[in-house]
This record gives sequence, C-alpha cells and structure tokens, in this order.
Amino acid sequence: MPKKIMLQGTMSNVGKSFLTAALCRIFRQDGYKVAPFKSQNMALNSFITINGEEIGRAQALQAEAAGIVPTAYMNPILLKPTTDVGSQVIVNGKVRGNMRAADYFRYKKCLIPDIIAAYKKLESEFDIIVIEGAGSPVELNLKKDDIVNMGLAELLKSPVLLVGDIDRGGVFAQLIGTLSLLEKNENELVKGLIVNQFRGDISLFSDGVKILEEKSQKNVLGVIPYIETLLEDEDSLSGKFNNKSGDHDIEIAVIKLPKISNFSDFDVLMQYSGVFVNFVSNPSQLIAPDMIIIPGTKSTIADLKWLRESGFEEKIKQFSAAGVLLFGICGGYQMLGSSIDDTIGCESGGVIKGMGGLEHKTIFCSEKKQCQVSGKFDKIVDSYSFLSGASFYGYEVHMGETVSNDSRLLEHGGSYSHNIAGCYVHGLFDSADVSGRLIKELFRRKGLQFNCDIIDRKEFRDQQLDLIADIVRNNIDMSAIYRIIEEGV
Repeated sequence: MPKKIMLQGTMSNVGKSFLTAALCRIFRQDGYKVAPFKSQNMALNSFITINGEEIGRAQALQAEAAGIVPTAYMNPILLKPTTDVGSQVIVNGKVRGNMRAADYFRYKKCLIPDIIAAYKKLESEFDIIVIEGAGSPVELNLKKDDIVNMGLAELLKSPVLLVGDIDRGGVFAQLIGTLSLLEKNENELVKGLIVNQFRGDISLFSDGVKILEEKSQKNVLGVIPYIETLLEDEDSLSGKFNNKSGDHDIEIAVIKLPKISNFSDFDVLMQYSGVFVNFVSNPSQLIAPDMIIIPGTKSTIADLKWLRESGFEEKIKQFSAAGVLLFGICGGYQMLGSSIDDTIGCESGGVIKGMGGLEHKTIFCSEKKQCQVSGKFDKIVDSYSFLSGASFYGYEVHMGETVSNDSRLLEHGGSYSHNIAGCYVHGLFDSADVSGRLIKELFRRKGLQFNCDIIDRKEFRDQQLDLIADIVRNNIDMSAIYRIIEEGV
C-alpha cells in the first residue's frame, strides 16, 4: 500500500504548491517513486499533457519535480474562471462544460468517483503520493461536501501538514485559528505545522515555535526561509504581477488582461539579466516598452472590449506604428486579427472587430484544441526575421479556429506582418533558441551589448527545483515526516 501525506494551507498562496514540489523532489532524491495529487484546482495557468489533457500548471511542475510525466490523474478536476460567477469545468483533462458557481457547488459531489478513480490509478503506480489542498480548510460556508481539503483527507485517510505564511503576517492567528475552527476528527488528522516564508534569522523565531506548539498541541516540523524563485505560479495572486522594475536595459510589457491565462509563458524572459517583464494593467504604464505582448485569456471578447474601452488598444497601436515589436499568444493572437466570432457562446458570446494588426479571422467552435507541439519557425522576413528557423516546443489550448491571410510564422501556424506577430503556442519562449534570439534582438535594437547567459527553461526549472528541495530539506524535520507517512492516520 503506497504512503501519502497532504499539505493544506491557512489560505491561498501560502506556498502549498512549492512545498508539494519540494517534497516530491526530496522523495525522488531519496529513491522513492512519488507523484503529486490535487483533486480540484482553480487556475487559469494550465498545462497540456502529452495525451492532450488539461491540468493545473502547478501539478505539471510537481510532476517534473518528481521526475515523472504529468497526467490528468494528478489533477482530475480543473476549474477555469470565465466570469466572476462561473467557470469552465474540466474533468480528467477534458471540458465537461461551463457552470455557474452555485450550480457547480451542488454538482461537485458527483465528481467524487472521478477523484477516487484518479487517486487509485496513482496509488497503483507510486510509493508515495503528495496531496495538495486548496485555499483554506475552514471556509465554513463552503465546507459542505468538501472534496479538496479535510473532506478529501478523510476520504483518503491521509495525514495532514498545515502550512502558514509568516511573510503575510498573523501566522499565529493563521495556524491556531485554523485549527480551532476544525472539527475534532479533522483536527486529529493534522500531524504537524509548517511556518513558511520566514525572512531573516530563523533562530529568532524559536520562541514563536514554542508558542505555536503550546497553543496548538502540534509539533512545528519546519520554519522555511523566504525563497526567491522564478518557478511557475498557478493563480492571479502571483507576485510576478507586482514585479518591480529596478535597473534594466530592456522592458517587455505584458498586458495584464482581466482574465489573463498562462502567464507563466513569460517566466523565461525574467531569467535574463537587464530584462524587466512589466505586467501592465493601465495604459499610463505603457511608457517606453521595447516589446508589447498580449497574452492568453479565458475570455477573449470580453478582454478585447476591456482593451478598447480602457484606451489600451489605441496606445498599443501607437507603439506598434512606431516600430515596437507586438506579439500575441492564443487569445492575444486572436485579438490581433480582423474579427472574432463567438456566436455559439463558448465564452462571452457575440462577434467583435479585432485590432486589425494581422489579417485573420477567428471562429469559436465547441471542441477545444489541446495538444503539445514542437517544430521550427518558418522562413521569416521583416522585423521577426531573427527567429527564422528557431526551434520551439510548447502546447496549444484554445476553443477558436483561425484562418489567416498573412505570412506563416511557424511551420504549422501563427502569422506575422512587419513588426506584428502571433500564434497559439504557450511556452513558445521556453526554448533557449527562441528566448535567446529574442533578447539578443531587443538588445541589438537599442544598440546595447548582449552579455546574458542563455538557458533553456526546462533546465532552469530543474535547477530551481533542486535549490528549493535543498532549502526545504535543511529546514524541515524529514525524519518526522517519514514517520508520519509510515504511521498514517
């Protein structure tokens, strides 16, 4: 029988995903076959598996940490918000439909067989499963029929580690308050506490550890220092959106659309010294960009209307007319065309005129395209000629079909015209060949010397995963965690 351990948090964004990835890497280093599992994830940052299944990006990263191929079994339910009150529901990697939050709340219990089946599949193949919860386990108005936190822990009979984030303040209230709101049987499942994101000298928190242990009657298994990483985040609470400019030579402006998705597409560009990736949410923040990117979105027409009404569209066109490179990915690529037709109501519905930088039309269809892709850029003239023949890899996940009259950007799709280009491929820049050529060109355009190291995103992630695993291992009681896993509940 495989062993299991579950990480739950006092709130969203306390570091559950990174700690899950770190434990996956540690168990792998220790010789175990390990897999991540998150029964239900709500995120617009998704990933497409080799079998064309859509899962949360965080679970793909955790699988990478474990040294295994991501599958839908690791995240059987993915919710992708389409409006403030509704989401696209993805089950076992495929779209089940769009649901209002209230309807999904009533329906979710029906998905328990899918959750159990996915977990049992992992159980049959791995030695240890690291389970991640979502948000807080004590959202009292949402606890009925819980399938992701304590409800899941009880269902799977899994011991739980509770994580609090001291960097956000109130870690005593976070941890002790959460424990006090748990039912007695739930509280008994919590086998230890983790204090995450501590800045400074950890020894200064020794009294804090004693207080937590006295008041909670739980052992503090680790105080994890604040870790600066450039690994993928799973939701819009990402600190990358508050990235500070500092000293930089190049600014790449990414439009922070209201329903921005797959913003990890640009993490690789942050690796380069002297490059500032600026997520801009107001036209006034577009001052002197060296490149503008319109990213993916879960609501293309609604976000295009926002671009238009906010004044972003006019500002973007002004910079594009002045020769600044403009690039669109997925929904951003659709926006750059002449029209978008969603008469079947896949997203917000309706037909809208595009920005017109490229000559293509997009018609939404009911079937979602989900696949991994790789290849080369086509032979390109004009402003993007520096990418001719560059090798790329990535994945597509979109509802629309686009027919273009412009020159082809990639061997199998996308298009360009002068300094405007776009395609459907997420992760396009992850290849060292692509990101290296792009950054070199941006430096060249400004008459600057390019002195950056070029590294493939996959290699960089692997280095970062080893780094966080080492830090976590050195600041957590792994012998206690192994004992908890062995004893179970």
